[in-house]
Amino acid sequence: MSDAGQFATTRRAALMGAACLCCLPCVLAAADDMRIEEVAPGVFIRRGPHAEATVGNAGGIANIGFVIGRDAVLVTDTGGSLADGRWLRNELRARTDRPIRHVVLSHVHPDHCFGAAAFLDDAPEFIGHATLPDALQARGAFYREGLVEIFGEADAGEVVYPTRTVGAEGASVDLGDRVLQLHAHPTAHSSCDLSMFDAEAGLLFPADLLFVERIPSLDGSLHGWLGELDGLEALGARQAVPGHGPAVVDPAPAIADMRRYLVTLRDDVRAAIAAGRSIAETIEIATVTERDHWALFDDYHGRNVTQAYKELEWE
Repeated sequence: MSDAGQFATTRRAALMGAACLCCLPCVLAAADDMRIEEVAPGVFIRRGPHAEATVGNAGGIANIGFVIGRDAVLVTDTGGSLADGRWLRNELRARTDRPIRHVVLSHVHPDHCFGAAAFLDDAPEFIGHATLPDALQARGAFYREGLVEIFGEADAGEVVYPTRTVGAEGASVDLGDRVLQLHAHPTAHSSCDLSMFDAEAGLLFPADLLFVERIPSLDGSLHGWLGELDGLEALGARQAVPGHGPAVVDPAPAIADMRRYLVTLRDDVRAAIAAGRSIAETIEIATVTERDHWALFDDYHGRNVTQAYKELEWE
């Protein structure tokens, strides 16, 4: 999700949290009501709710999980706070004692990477896009400040930089009996999207390149995202774990829904620009046909239109 969307209601959430911080241990325990689902043999995913980060959900709003191999475990995104990351690690340890050797940070947005510190003592390699260090340098302190306002210093988490980066050439991780292919994408949803593919199982981990039910959040390039959807579709995956939405989906209809939204955004904004409309005017009319198709539409609609307008006005 985008930085603006993540903290669009930070002040309101912080005020709510301030009234409840004395109850923080009880509230964070409520996150334990979330369930891990085994979506494929050895692949465990927690579905995040369609919500913003609050004390009540411990920032656990993204789909996160882990892959258990014969020799080692890989964590695929770490959650939206230190508390969320600790919850995930406890769930992992309830299922295996194999070493946690790899932690994938799919992109810079805090709901996916601010639980990383929960895994520092395991000394894994933290894997991210080649541009992730720069993105964290530019935004990490801002994100952490917002999380501290909501959760407090102890549970907010910290910026953890990748110890291994993946460039355009890609990379792989071998867990002993399964090899996962890592792909660093050009700017699309964000400037640092990293996806993962288990070709043998036909299981794709596109992270926030794929939103299901929850409105996509544009923080990179509209043209780039549409292009990367074509690439994801070409993989022929049998199942996919989206960044937000059900724990596992049929990728074809999910990608089709994403493409419809992004094409509508592109075409509506182009038409508004051609008609000489301002950004504010365009927000009022663009993608209105999509409102009933996506959760949190009104929370992200303005940001998406603004991002698209800035990109398309120079075509």
